[in-house]
Amino acid sequence: MRFSTALRQPTRRRLERLGQADILVGIPCFNNESTIAHVIKTVENGLSLHFPECRCVVMVADGGSVDDTREEAEELEHSPWIERIICIYRGIPGKGSGVRAIFEAANLLRTRACVLFDADLRSITPDWVKCMVDGIFHDSYDFIAPYYIRYKYDGTITNNIVYNLTRALYGYRVRQPIGGDFAFSKKMIEKYIAQDVWETDVARFGIDIWLTTTAIVNKAKIAQAQLGVKIHDVKEPAEALAPMFNQVVFTLFSLMEEHEHVWKKVKGSHPTPIIGIPLKVEPQPFTINVPELIEEFKIGYLNYKEVWKKIIAPQNWQIIEDLYSKEDSDFLMNIESWAIILYDLAAAFHHWRGNRRLMVRLMTPLYFARVASFVNQTLNMSNEETEALVEEQAEIFEKNKDYLIARWEENIDYYGD
Repeated sequence: MRFSTALRQPTRRRLERLGQADILVGIPCFNNESTIAHVIKTVENGLSLHFPECRCVVMVADGGSVDDTREEAEELEHSPWIERIICIYRGIPGKGSGVRAIFEAANLLRTRACVLFDADLRSITPDWVKCMVDGIFHDSYDFIAPYYIRYKYDGTITNNIVYNLTRALYGYRVRQPIGGDFAFSKKMIEKYIAQDVWETDVARFGIDIWLTTTAIVNKAKIAQAQLGVKIHDVKEPAEALAPMFNQVVFTLFSLMEEHEHVWKKVKGSHPTPIIGIPLKVEPQPFTINVPELIEEFKIGYLNYKEVWKKIIAPQNWQIIEDLYSKEDSDFLMNIESWAIILYDLAAAFHHWRGNRRLMVRLMTPLYFARVASFVNQTLNMSNEETEALVEEQAEIFEKNKDYLIARWEENIDYYGD
């Protein structure tokens, strides 16, 4: 079933009665009863404090939560002069459908700025709202990504895949391409809602990388907003991030197909402006279960090695063989090896004639191997030292981009004996 809109009729009628607004802050959510009230209250405080002269709307786009998320949002005391809309969106279950509903609302209200905040944020402050909106109102940016201080093991998909590929492919150093908290101009909202992507993985976890990549390839005026520390509901990579990996990587590789004419021409990268006041705060530490990640990799090796051998270039296969035989304490896939292997995967996706979703899913244990290696490599490093390593990793991805292009253009037979 295809959905022509993510807005239900009662929500649309309410928006039509409102007529127009200056700022819409959208909060896509699903089962966030413990944090939703805090996020809404902080957003409304930020709007009241920093934009009292503006007509503001806060919209909670819920994915059919089975806990008390909507009730918590409804029962929270309303802020004067700020409209609050709580709705259930229509469409494929996932954050992207919630974002679609928010964008459609912003378009109907002809807002000058639209901001997205995740519903599980614990560290959001009223100044986050100011920094995001000011960038649109006063600096005329079209797209603002977040710039966080995060614990070194937070954001493993970003640190090991998405930041590296986005920077190497498109030449923009956007540190948190899938950060979840963004701001948009009216022009960008119009561009997004016109795209026919809302029945794809973009409607699930793929939305954030699609938003960032679309802004980049359309040459939008882009910045990053200093938001300080990000504290949210942390997910264990081996237990919770496999579906996110599958959908983000599938979307990322699909966008490579779509924008091949763009990224092949890009050499090197350039900094993206950072707006706002730098904050010196320390994120909360947490642990990652490295033995479980390594075990998942080794199980994957036993189950999928024949497929992996077809995908990973012969000269790189020994890296995987060596990893399988290593003890947990010595387990390490170095950065250059990881860059080459990830480029092998991207090229295989390009040439793959079979089920691409299944192909990406079979690669998940390799991601676990890199995360385990990353943790082992940074065990005794500070957050600052780890961040320097992430930047070094991104540079290595840039230096090996010619390898990606060669593999992409190579006539590879993945189906031969």
